[in-house]
Formats: sequence, C-alpha cells, structure tokens
Amino acid sequence: MTSSTANGPESGARAAHPEHLGHVIFITAAAAMGGFLFGYDSSVINGAVEAIRDRYDIGSGTLAQVIAIALIGCAIGAATAGRIADRIGRIRCMQIASVLFTASAIGSALPFALWDLAVWRIIGGFAIGMASVIGPAYIAEVSPPAYRGRLGSFQQAAIVIGIAVSQLVNYAVLQIADGDQRGEILGLEAWQWMLGVMVVPAVLYGLLSFAIPESPRFLISVGKKAEARKILEEVEGDKIDLDARVTEIETAMHREHKSSFKDLLGNRFFFLPIVWVGIGLSMFQQLVGINVAFYYSATLWQSVGIDPTDSFFYSFTTSIINIIGTVIAMVLVDRVGRRPLALVGSVGMAVALAVEAWAFSADLVDGKLPTAQGATALVAAHVFVLFFALSWGVVVWVFLGEMFPNRLRAAALGVAVFAQWIANWAITASFPSLADWNLSGTYIIYACFAVLSIPFVLKFVKETKGKTLEEMG
Repeated sequence: MTSSTANGPESGARAAHPEHLGHVIFITAAAAMGGFLFGYDSSVINGAVEAIRDRYDIGSGTLAQVIAIALIGCAIGAATAGRIADRIGRIRCMQIASVLFTASAIGSALPFALWDLAVWRIIGGFAIGMASVIGPAYIAEVSPPAYRGRLGSFQQAAIVIGIAVSQLVNYAVLQIADGDQRGEILGLEAWQWMLGVMVVPAVLYGLLSFAIPESPRFLISVGKKAEARKILEEVEGDKIDLDARVTEIETAMHREHKSSFKDLLGNRFFFLPIVWVGIGLSMFQQLVGINVAFYYSATLWQSVGIDPTDSFFYSFTTSIINIIGTVIAMVLVDRVGRRPLALVGSVGMAVALAVEAWAFSADLVDGKLPTAQGATALVAAHVFVLFFALSWGVVVWVFLGEMFPNRLRAAALGVAVFAQWIANWAITASFPSLADWNLSGTYIIYACFAVLSIPFVLKFVKETKGKTLEEMG
C-alpha cells in the first residue's frame, strides 16, 4: 500500500531524518549483537574441527554431522521465531536467544561426550535461528526508510565481525596452546576455550536488549499506541506527522491479521510467489558454498598442504576481507540499490569459484598443490568472499527485512530463513564427502549455483530501495 488520504494522512516517513541518528544507530547495533553471535557461533567451530575428530576418534561423515547438526537447531529456531515474536515481542525473543547462546557456550565448552556436544550445538543453533529472524525484522521496523538499507546491513556487518572475531580468538588460543588444538590451558583443551569464550558476547547481548525499545509496530499491534508514538519520535524524528505515522501503521494492520503459515499459502504453487522469491534468495545465498569458507577453511587449507598455523591465519584474513566487502555493501546498498549489488556479486562469485575449481584440479605434489595453483586458490578464495560480502551477504538480509507485506512479514521471514538454514545444512554436511570425491568438482557445483542466481534476480526479484514497509503490500 502507499500512504495516501485514502488510507490516512501523509506522514512524511520516507523523508524522515531523525535528530538523534546516533541513538537509532545504537538501537540497531544492539539488536545486531544477535548477528554477531550468529557469526561467532557459526564460525568458531572451524578451530575445533580437527580436535573433535581426534578426541572422539570419528570419521569424516560423523564429524560432518556434528558440525552441521547446529544448523538443524537454526532451522527450527528460524521457523518458530516469527510466531514467538508476534506473541511476546521482539525484545523478549532477543532475551530468550541470549539465554540459549549462554547455555550453549558453557555446555559446548564442557561436554561429557560427543552426543552431549551435539545437543549443546543444537541449542546454540536454535538461538542463531531466532537471532537470524528477529534481527533483520526488528531493525527494519525501527529504521527510518531513508536509512533502512544501511541500518539493515548492520545485521550482516555484525555477522562478519562475529566470524572475524571467532577466527581471531581461535588463532590467539592456538598460539597460547603452542599450535595444538588439544593443548591444555588451565585444565581445558584449547578447542574448549574457543567454544566457551562465546559466553561473553552472549551475556552482553542479553544486557543490551534491556536498553533498547520494543518495535513500534509490535506495540501498535497490542494496543500500546502511546508507547509506539514515543518510539517513532525517537527513531524517525519529530518533524514527521507522528499521529499520521501511527495511523498509517495501524491502518495497515487493521487491514490484515497476524501472520501465520496459512497466510503464506497460494493456490497453485503451495506458497505465494513473494514467499518463493524469499526462499530462493535465502537458498542461493548458501548454495554458492560461502560457509565452507568459514566452517572448513582451516581443514581445507591443511588438506592441500598448508601448515596448520598458517591455515588459521588464512581463515582470519578471509574474515577481514569479509568485513571489507560488507562495509562496501553498507555504503552502496542505499545508493545503487539491492538488485545491482546482487547481480555484480553473482558474476564475481561465479568467476572466482570457477578459478578455485581450476586450481584444485591440479594433482598434489608431496601432499601440496603446485605453487601456482596454491597461490591462485588462495587469491580466488579471498575474491569469492569479497564479492559475496559486498553483495549477497548484505542484500539478502536487507531484502528479507523489506520485501514482504506487513501481513506476511514475520511468518514469511521465518520460512525464508528456515530454507536458508536447510541449504546451509546441506552444504555443510555434504562438503567433507564431496571434497573426498572431487574437490574441484565441488567448486564447479558452487559456481553453477552462482551463475543460476543471475537469471533468478533478473526475473523474480524487485527493487525495494527507498520504499516504506507499508508500501510492500
């Protein structure tokens, strides 16, 4: 819908420039702490893979399932978070996620057995799934339209910073343990410290959730219009017509009911077309193999002859490239739009993945890639991460926060992110076996998905730049 006299007075929301933008940024950054934990918890396992294999004496198949099992929890958390958020609010969801992150960090650091570690990873995954839905939804709902793209990209920025910090922590712990993932530090093995450090940001996330306001849209949905008006003044400024803004949101909500799974169903193709577009965006983001770079990079580089300590260093440099690309996307997403960035990223990723496939096709010499192919593989891996970060890493989260009509948003976000975690699980669980089969062929598969994402964006994805959330339907 559009703001018009037919649906209430013009509010001026699209032109809103709040006087206290710093306060809005703080609110957004606090909510994005869930994204930081998402990135940290997803990637920190990279430093523990070989130690877990050695400690529990398991093969590649079992190891892959232990690594990937957290993603099942992620999918469940993502599927249920929307309904929970509509019932008890966005802030309460963040606080529940904080408790689960904290419990998972402690439990994962002090497992009794392999099954115990798997259970704690599922619990952490549930928290990640909740944070992956609530973060972009909340940020979209509190952001002024003029800044929503840049503020929405805070979620991905927090994710990549979380990934980088996890690799830095892993590298630092490994140095303290003299390069041994199972080296003892104060009575615990190094890999246990890697997983346990997450308790610090998990507690901080919970504390920050008490310092930020509830979503004005949720408050209006439960009849707290005065509180919603006050928060809208904080985040959109007092130069807009606040009464008209409340009326605009309320009118949209009166024309709809709280989102549920039934609302997403269409007549011909099970889901409504817009839901399939969200699912497609989410799945393509994962099917290009990005999380192989963060779950298995240390193991991957060791498998082609790179020293273990150097492999951890390259994992960290990849994370830095990830941050640089994300900053580029944050600068450009509201200037050039979401679709152009996605298309540029798809082309760049396809080329980089194809080059990686070529490099990995070389025969190993004394357990190592030839010098030229080894250097090419390292450069191409960094280029791939750069193009992902400046495009799909950011724009998918921005799209998912913006593209759905109000009446569908929470439920549709849950389904789309559920699909994202299922795709993530499929890539994560299959990579060790695929790599054993043919590492070059595996990267050809990822390159094909990058190529297929181009016509998908061109045909099905509409630009959302500069529109209010009420204009999405």
